[in-house]
Formats: sequence, structure tokens, C-alpha cells
Amino acid sequence: MKKSAKFLITAAVFLGFYYLPIELLPFRNPVFEALALAKWYARKHVLLCLVPAFFIAGAISVFVSQASVIKYFGAKAKKILAYSVASVSGSILAVCSCTVLPLFSGIYKRGAGLGPAIAFLYSGPAINVLAIIFTARVLGWQLGLARALGAILFSFVIGLLMHLIFIKEEQRRQAQGDFAVPEEGEARPLWKNAVYFVSMIGILVFANWAKPDSSDAGAVATIYRLKWVFTAVFAIALVLMLINWFKKDELKKWTISSWEFALQILPLLLLGVLVAGFLLGRVGHEGIIPSRFVGRLVGGNSLFANFFASIFGAFMYFATLTEVPILQGLIGAGMGKGPALALLLAGPALSLPSMLVIRSVIGTKKTFVYIFLVIIMATVSGISFGIIVK
Repeated sequence: MKKSAKFLITAAVFLGFYYLPIELLPFRNPVFEALALAKWYARKHVLLCLVPAFFIAGAISVFVSQASVIKYFGAKAKKILAYSVASVSGSILAVCSCTVLPLFSGIYKRGAGLGPAIAFLYSGPAINVLAIIFTARVLGWQLGLARALGAILFSFVIGLLMHLIFIKEEQRRQAQGDFAVPEEGEARPLWKNAVYFVSMIGILVFANWAKPDSSDAGAVATIYRLKWVFTAVFAIALVLMLINWFKKDELKKWTISSWEFALQILPLLLLGVLVAGFLLGRVGHEGIIPSRFVGRLVGGNSLFANFFASIFGAFMYFATLTEVPILQGLIGAGMGKGPALALLLAGPALSLPSMLVIRSVIGTKKTFVYIFLVIIMATVSGISFGIIVK
């Protein structure tokens, strides 16, 4: 299929979800929830989250030298440095499990080792400073602290385990791929590229700055009131940089690369959102699996309760910060603190839509192992936390 046809089809599907008149549909519950979640996702996440992320991923592919990626994330990079940079990079972005996917795909295809790339993939949505603070305020400092420590530990351990499990495949990939390249001459100074990336990250972060609690009068609330001012400043700076620092052929390559990421990722995400909405519904609404049924299954601190909470969290789609009010309701319905932590550690880092995209990047086997590790580690962490705070 020609790229122009793919563009028209993708644009038509997105606009269809964006303007979907779900209020006028005669049916309700699972099918309605699937379409309603897709409409909400198209309006709240595609334009402000995914589009900036696609452009950042395209910029990584075009403007970040392959030698730099290999130096910090490659298979031969120092493990402490690689995993530390991966974790810090992900936490600074503070994005959801879907928004981090184009960035993960970008560094992995650029030559990053599987372990550091997975550490980055997990840390982006899991080590979210705002979400951790929100968790501590709403659900208590114990859950907030456990979530922070668990997420940091997870990003290192899961990345390292993925590296060790698939070390032979990674060695073949590094040997067969055109990754061992010398440092190329930069088209512009490093500081210009750094400022260029900071401007795009600034747009992504501030455009999606979450509304704080109504009683919060601190810095977070101030930033939220001025979010569009900050976004506009970064956007204007980006436009000026593009005009003065970049050549026309560079901008063309950047646009093409960004569009290729969008074609690979967006259709799978929309499909996954439809399925997730059908099965689990939206926050406060029922899918085909009733929430009361979930609440009854995650009471106490049994192995089953923690395991079920981990699976439920891994497959359900959570927008940034929405996992907290969901958990608040489930805890009120009898959910144990152990299963609550298990869901917090598995939920933001995974979702059914993200699983489909991860599979398209690293393959079925690696995706299955990554999901398995997240669920098992979340289950063990939940049980341990439940015993400690009992």
C-alpha cells in the first residue's frame, strides 16, 4: 500500500474516532465503552501526547548519531551507565505507557541494547514523579514510597534480566546490524541539538501537565495554570530553531521518519484501546468485565489476589495519574494494599495497546518475556508489601 493511501486511511480513522457521536448510539456497555474509550483516547492523547512523541522519535532517528546511542545504550556500554541513563531519561519525560513507545522504538532501532531500551521503556511511565507524589497524597505515604522504590528497582532488574535472557540474540543483532559505526561529524554543535530536543520535550511535558487537586496551591498548580504559556514558549523556540539551524533536506528526513513511526504504532494503539475499552471500560464505567467482580478478587494479600491485580493492571490502559482514583475506589471496595501496589507497578508500565506495539518492535518472544517479568515481579512485590504493612 502506498504511503499516501496509508496516510489517508490513518487520518480518516483518527478523525472518525475524534468526532465519533457516541452519545447518539443506541447501544451501551461493552461496545459503547470500547468506542467511548477510543474517542477519549483520540482527543486526549493523540494530538498532545503521541504527535510530539512521534516527532521526538523521528528526531532521534535522524539527528542523534548512532555512535552516541551505542555509547550510552549499546550492548557494550558500561551496564551501570547504560541503565542509569535509561532510567533517568524515562523518568524525566514522565509519559504514559503509550507515549513512551515511539521513543523506545527510536533508540532500539538506532542500536540501543535490549536491556537499556527495556529499562527506558519501563521507567518512562512507571517512574513518574507527579504520579508518585499523587499516590502518596491520595493513597498514603507507604504506597507512594513503595511505588517509587519498586519502579526504580524494576527498571534496572527487568532491563538486566531481558539482557541476560536474550544475550545471544542480542549479540547476533549487534553483529548483523549496522551499529558499530564511527562517530560522524555533527551537522551542528552538540549544544544546538540538545536545545532542540529540550524544546520538544518541553512541549510534550507542559502540554500534558495534569490538573492538580483543587486544594493544591503550590508549584504544580501554578505550572498547570501557565501550562500553555510554557508550551507556547517552547513551541516558538522550536520554530525559530528549525528556521535558523536546519536545512530543508534535514527537515524532510525528520518528517518522513516521524511519519513512519506513526504508521507503525498508531493503528496498533487504536486497536488495543478498542479491545481494552470493550473488556474493562473507562474509569467509572463498566466493560464486559464488571469492576465489582475485580474488587472481590483482589481482597486480602493472597498469591491469587496479587497475581490477578498484576494481570489486570498489565492489560488495562491507564492514562497518567488515572490509576490513583481507580485504586482509591478499589481499596474502598476491599482491595488489599499488596494487590494495590502490584497494580501500581504493572499498570502504568504496560497496557494491551502497548503490548501490541512492543511486539512489532522486538518480536513476540521478547514481548511475552517482558510482560511475564513485569507481572511476576509486581506479584512478588505486592505480596512482600502486604506482609510488611499488615
